[in-house]
Amino acid sequence: MLNSFFAHAWSANPERLAMAIAVTVAFALLARAVRGVDWSGSVAGGLACFALFAGAGPAAFAALTGLFVLTWLSTRVGYRRKQELGVAERREGRNAGQVLANLAASALAAVVFAAIGSHAWLVAAMAALSEAATDTVASEIGQSRKHDARLITTWKLVPAGVDGGITLAGTLFGAAAGLTIVVIATAGGLFPVKESWIPAFAGFAGMLADSFLGATVQRRGWISNQGVNFCSTVGAAVLGYLLAI
Repeated sequence: MLNSFFAHAWSANPERLAMAIAVTVAFALLARAVRGVDWSGSVAGGLACFALFAGAGPAAFAALTGLFVLTWLSTRVGYRRKQELGVAERREGRNAGQVLANLAASALAAVVFAAIGSHAWLVAAMAALSEAATDTVASEIGQSRKHDARLITTWKLVPAGVDGGITLAGTLFGAAAGLTIVVIATAGGLFPVKESWIPAFAGFAGMLADSFLGATVQRRGWISNQGVNFCSTVGAAVLGYLLAI
């Protein structure tokens, strides 16, 4: 019955399912070994990895791997300065809450695709991954710079690392990171080239929404950073889906 429900999943046969499980376990252990995540983050990341790989196939996993590499590298850029600002990631890596805030939307979209087969859900999944890459890299690069940031709501100068602050360098590097995810997904055949602008645009729009939420509701203490990240990835996924249908 489960197989018939997920008839559109890439891993609809036992051999592919076994491959998805093996790759998921290896990915989760590797992410923990390089301290990209702690043990709870490793489990959460493994679940998201399985949903993406089993539901959408190797190209979705490749996009997820690209996100992990970009996040891992950008987190380590200017780490000492980030420590001084009090915004550096923990050395043991991201926890389950942080991982799911960035990956839950894309994983859920992949599961829905596996169930109903609509390619718009693939676009939604990659839009969410693109947003996660864009926002994370933009934040990490922006915080590593010694220059002030601009508050997205008022354009006033604020110290780098302030919620809602954006920098030119961070924005450019973030956009490049999001585009990288889209290029990987497009090269893997998840959607045609003519549609590749959709997840790229949705991902960038989600990053701007993340900054806006950071400058408003997060600064007032109404929502956590993880909550902002989750809302932004969901928003990117929804926008990507609406543009793709």
